[in-house]
Amino acid sequence: MTTLARESRPYGHTVGMARGLLRIYLGAAPGVGKTYAMLGEAQRRLERGTDVVVGFCETHGRKLTEQRLAGLEVLPRRDVHYKGGTFAEMDVDAILARHPQVAIVDELAHTNIPGMRNEKRWQDVEELLDAGIEVLSTVNVQHLESLNDVVEQITGVPQRETVPDEVVRRADQIELVDMDPDALRKRMAHGNIYPAERVDAALSNYFRVGNLTALRELALLWVADRVDEGMNRYKSDHEIRRIWEARERIVVALTGGSEGETLIRRAARIAARSAGGEVLAVHVLRSDGLTGASPVKLRRQRELVEGVGGSFHTVVGDDVPAALLDFARGVNATQLVMGTSRRSRVARAFAEGIGAAVIADSGDIDVHMVTHAESGGAWRRRLPRLTGGLNWRRRVAALLVAAIGLPALTLAMLAIGGEISTASVLLLYLMLVVLVAIIGGLYPALLAAVVGGLIVNWFFVPPLGTFTISERNNVVALLVYVAVAVAVATVVDRSARRATQAARGRAETAMLASLSRSVLAGNRGVPSLLEQIREAFALSSVTMLERDRDDRSQWQVAGFAGPRPCEKGADADEDVPITDDIRLLMRGHALAAADRRVLVSFAEQAAVALQRARLLRQAAEAERLAEANKMRTALLAAVSHDLRTPLASIKAAISGLRAEDIHLDEADTAELLAAVDESADQLMALVANLLDMSRLHTGTVAPMSQPVGYEEVLRPALRGLEPAELARIQIDVADTLPPVLADPGLLERVVANVVSNAVRHAPAGPVTVSASAHLDQVELRVADRGPGIRPGDRERVFAPFQRLGDRDTGTGVGLGLAVARGFTEAMGGTLTPEDTPGGGVTMVIALPACSQNVDVVVP
Repeated sequence: MTTLARESRPYGHTVGMARGLLRIYLGAAPGVGKTYAMLGEAQRRLERGTDVVVGFCETHGRKLTEQRLAGLEVLPRRDVHYKGGTFAEMDVDAILARHPQVAIVDELAHTNIPGMRNEKRWQDVEELLDAGIEVLSTVNVQHLESLNDVVEQITGVPQRETVPDEVVRRADQIELVDMDPDALRKRMAHGNIYPAERVDAALSNYFRVGNLTALRELALLWVADRVDEGMNRYKSDHEIRRIWEARERIVVALTGGSEGETLIRRAARIAARSAGGEVLAVHVLRSDGLTGASPVKLRRQRELVEGVGGSFHTVVGDDVPAALLDFARGVNATQLVMGTSRRSRVARAFAEGIGAAVIADSGDIDVHMVTHAESGGAWRRRLPRLTGGLNWRRRVAALLVAAIGLPALTLAMLAIGGEISTASVLLLYLMLVVLVAIIGGLYPALLAAVVGGLIVNWFFVPPLGTFTISERNNVVALLVYVAVAVAVATVVDRSARRATQAARGRAETAMLASLSRSVLAGNRGVPSLLEQIREAFALSSVTMLERDRDDRSQWQVAGFAGPRPCEKGADADEDVPITDDIRLLMRGHALAAADRRVLVSFAEQAAVALQRARLLRQAAEAERLAEANKMRTALLAAVSHDLRTPLASIKAAISGLRAEDIHLDEADTAELLAAVDESADQLMALVANLLDMSRLHTGTVAPMSQPVGYEEVLRPALRGLEPAELARIQIDVADTLPPVLADPGLLERVVANVVSNAVRHAPAGPVTVSASAHLDQVELRVADRGPGIRPGDRERVFAPFQRLGDRDTGTGVGLGLAVARGFTEAMGGTLTPEDTPGGGVTMVIALPACSQNVDVVVP
């Protein structure tokens, strides 16, 4: 077993409240021993004198698990009456009233019976935690919301009960209950998990070795991510900067050049050679003009990274090597993959380059320099960099040019002698000053201009060898030379600064545009956006606080990124108000004024995402209420008309039978009784359809799938038809067809509704019922010779209370096909209409064939 502990408190509670601890036993599959391990911990707590009660525990009849309950106080369950049945649910009020130190709550992902105050059991657990009660609970990996679709692809069995990942991640401790697949199958074969009659079906379907191995790997990977979170949190809390090589993480540095795909594939191969290796690609947006990356290439490289199972990240940094290493250390990377420099040897002689700087400061991180086709590229690709922003390297290079160029030019002029005029000499020195200004900006150019003027005065202006100027025109020439040099240097310096600001603006705009697209597309939540802020500004954690609507003096955590959230301003290095009700708290370092301006824009986007998520929830709730209101209105209409008709018929017949002043012979009496019987049958059918539609609407239909043949359900499904209607039915279903995976009771209702609908809407002509196997499905086709359905109305016939203008309004409320499709889809099949050759409608019921490749649902 693997146990993960969480030091910081969950963020969903009010600051200062004594909240209980949550310990979750996570398993890869049913039967690995989660409940057994949880009860063992409960027994140990009881022996130490802890007040422990069992709020809910499902033993599934397993003797060893039941033995673990011995000596534990088990609270009575609450009986809930629903749709004629009685269900035993956990009594939350009883646990709160008893208020033990520790409560045992099994099956965290369980869905409560409608009518309970919480829809899910994990919501009940939240109430217990808020009351200060420690909770021990269990959950299987297939019930985690983020893995639900993956599990269905692996096993073929949909999981309708899920729990949000964040609920499990917020647990103070997660204990992985692991078991080898072969050992679990042996437990199954020995009858320690399911009764003997279910063992063979389970072993050959859900509990296949491949399924169990894949589920086990999912559980291990999910817990591994949680281990990473705990390790990063510990390193952050203890200010540990050193890399811990607990897991191979390969960071790929992308510049947007053509070599990116080579680097990504090399990193993927490195990760593949190490178990659990992870690839993280990072692109640094420079604010000094080095932002010429191709958006098309970056988009292609992002897709490639995601294609090899990695993730793509973007950060902003003036110092690219430092930004790369900060990101690598922040994700606890062990290796860094970079391309060799595209600069020539001459350029590398003046500046060491990004790769050399990264290698010098990498410390515990292994750096891979990968060669590519563009190594040592041409000068033309570096000219934009030469005229970009003015960093210290540019200024040093300008001073070197001045220090070398001024003596060299002086020696050349002295060698020529007196053949060149003073004005021409000044122009040559002015050209050198302009070159220095282009490279290094204002201050190196000023220094070069002053020194050049002194050199010209000493060597080339009479009297030579002194700083005295005898002729007035030479004074004018020198002054003009200095003025022009200063003007050119100033213009170049300002242009370079404007270019730097424009480059930074482009970088910020690119990031804000990407963020806005994510917000508008709705594919990023608040935590993801906050994580992007944390990466972009090299922060250790970012927290968004939202003012409590009930208590305006309190703040609640709306989302956070990083090891642990900041719950109050005193915990943060930066506290940035976004709106009156939203603040952003950051931990890591103080931000410059320019960064704060960009940060506010980022935070406003995150606030928009928060508001958008809230509006989507409100819209979903409004849609649900509108749908419920629509259903209620239609139900009232049905009760007021369609249900009244058979009731009126029954009432009239009963009144005639009871009338003392009317003499009825046997034939009249039989006719009235037949009318009562017919109206009662009609009334029962209407009520049954209404109840079925209500079950579908509330999502409480839970099929018990098993192998069943269509021929088995046809006879009971046709039992409700009149003899004349039954005579029109032509059945062509072979006994050799494979069975389908379905609930027999629900399938009978589907067939009965579809056939009765065909008989009613095709008053003349035969109704043919045939079946055939197609790929991995078996299709039942019910064909009539009626008027047919227009293409635009084919989906409308499945809408509740829809009869498409039927004249006979007393034959139903338009729920038959809606119920039939709902039941079919609940069993994993489809119900679709087609045209019958020669006229009419063919309803096709397609369900998965039950073979060795189809899993039986194991409750």
